[in-house]
Amino acid sequence: MPTMGNKNSMCGLKRFPNYKKSPIGSFAKNSSSHDGIKTIEAVNSCSFSRKADLCIRIITWNMNGNVSYEDLVELVGKERKFDLLVVGLQEAPKANVDQLLQTASSPTHELLGKAKLQSVQLYLFGPKNSHTLVKELKAERYSVGGCGGLIGRKKGAVAIRINYDDIKMVFISCHLSAHAKKVDQRNTELRHIANSLLPRDKRRRDLTVWLGDLNYRIQDVSNHPVRSLIQNHLQSVLVSKDQLLQEAERGEIFKGYSEGTLGFKPTYKYNVGSSDYDTSHKIRVPAWTDRILFKIQDTDNIQATLHSYDSIDQVYGSDHKPVKADLCLKWVNS
Repeated sequence: MPTMGNKNSMCGLKRFPNYKKSPIGSFAKNSSSHDGIKTIEAVNSCSFSRKADLCIRIITWNMNGNVSYEDLVELVGKERKFDLLVVGLQEAPKANVDQLLQTASSPTHELLGKAKLQSVQLYLFGPKNSHTLVKELKAERYSVGGCGGLIGRKKGAVAIRINYDDIKMVFISCHLSAHAKKVDQRNTELRHIANSLLPRDKRRRDLTVWLGDLNYRIQDVSNHPVRSLIQNHLQSVLVSKDQLLQEAERGEIFKGYSEGTLGFKPTYKYNVGSSDYDTSHKIRVPAWTDRILFKIQDTDNIQATLHSYDSIDQVYGSDHKPVKADLCLKWVNS
C-alpha cells in the first residue's frame, strides 16, 4: 500500500497496513439519490477506523476582480490538518495572486502546480517537501468564449491532472455562463469542458473534482420569498429549486458525481465588503452559484468521506462567498 500524506491530516490516527474494509457510512446512510448527483451529508468527525491516506481541502471563490492578502489568509485558514490544498479562482485580478497564496499557505504548504486561463485559475499546494510524491502533473485549459479580451474575465475552465503518491486525480476549476435563463448553455459548456479536459480512459484517474462558479441559479422563485426564507434560516426549502440539481435529475450533467448538502446560505450575490445580499439596481436573486462536486472512479479500491462542505462567510472582498470542502480518501485494498 502506498505511504502517503501529511502526518497531521484530519483523522489524526496512526495508519496500519492491514485492516478490514469499513462500511461507506456517509455515502450510504445520509444520502439522497439523483440521477446525476448523490447528495452527501458531511461527517464532522472521522468515520475511518484508521488514519486516512490522503486528505484534501478544496476551495472555490469568484473574486470579482479584487484581492487582499487578509482575504487569502482567511481563505486558506489556520487549521492545516490536510495534505493537499486545492484553490480554484474565478474573476481573479491581474495582481500576482499565486505569490500571495504561497505566502498565505506557508510555512506548512508549498505550490505544486498551477493552471491559468486569464481570470480562471487553479492552484495546488502540498505539504513542504512533498514534491517527491508527485509522479505526474499536467496543467490544461479550455475556453468557452466570453469577453476575456476586453476585461480579462474569460469564461472557461482550467485543470490540473496529478499522480500524487499513486493516487491519480483531476481537478477542474471553471466559470460558466451567467444569468438564470442560460441553463442549456451551461449544460453544453460542461459537456464540452469534460470532453476536452477529461481523458476518455476512466481508469486513468481515481478522483475527479469539479469546482467553480457554475452559475446555476434558483428556479421559479422570486427575490422576496428567496430572501425571506434565507433570513429565517430556511434556505433548505430552496434546494429543490436549484437548477444544478434539477439538471442532474434530468440526467443532463454530473452523472455519478457527489456533492455535500447545501446547508449553507446561497453564496451569490452580496454587497462587496459585507454579508448583505445585493442592494444594487440589479437586485440579484441569491443563488448557490459556487459549487464543489467529486467522483470516485473505483469505489472498490478507494473510499471517500466528506468532512465538511460550507461557505466561508468571513471573506468580504467579493460579491461571492467562497466555498470549501474537506475530502478524505482511504485505500480499501492494499
